[in-house]
Amino acid sequence: MRIGQGFDLHKLECGLELTLGGVKIPCSKGFVAHSDGDVLYHALIDAIFGSLALGDIGSHFPDNDPKYKDINSEILLKKAGEILLNNGYKIINIDSTITAEEPKMRPYIDEMRLNIAKALNLEVCQVSVKAKTNEKMDSIGECLAISANAIVLVDKI
Repeated sequence: MRIGQGFDLHKLECGLELTLGGVKIPCSKGFVAHSDGDVLYHALIDAIFGSLALGDIGSHFPDNDPKYKDINSEILLKKAGEILLNNGYKIINIDSTITAEEPKMRPYIDEMRLNIAKALNLEVCQVSVKAKTNEKMDSIGECLAISANAIVLVDKI
């Protein structure tokens, strides 16, 4: 067995789209990013690559490559899952946390879990998504950014 940990944070700006865990969330602000900025998917991708000591999201999908401009991060998550399988590993479970002051995530978490499970060919019971606030402290607490953490446990096939 191996474990990988991932983290991502993106700045928020008015007038942009907010997508988390593959869910488009109604909000006046969205992510400033090269791709769609889905911090939950990005943290998961980093956790998958970390579990195999294969670097990070930027080493596989660089943000200076035009082919990744505005890309749907689900495509990148599926590719990371394929790389994991091609290296002889499967995911046992995922535990993740979104940190955002607003919008409230609870209404979207079940759909996020389902999206992650589908993208990685898992059962929903293998995917945990939680949400926390930053108690109005720092850039997240001031609604200037959203972050996500993820841990992935993998095992040999």
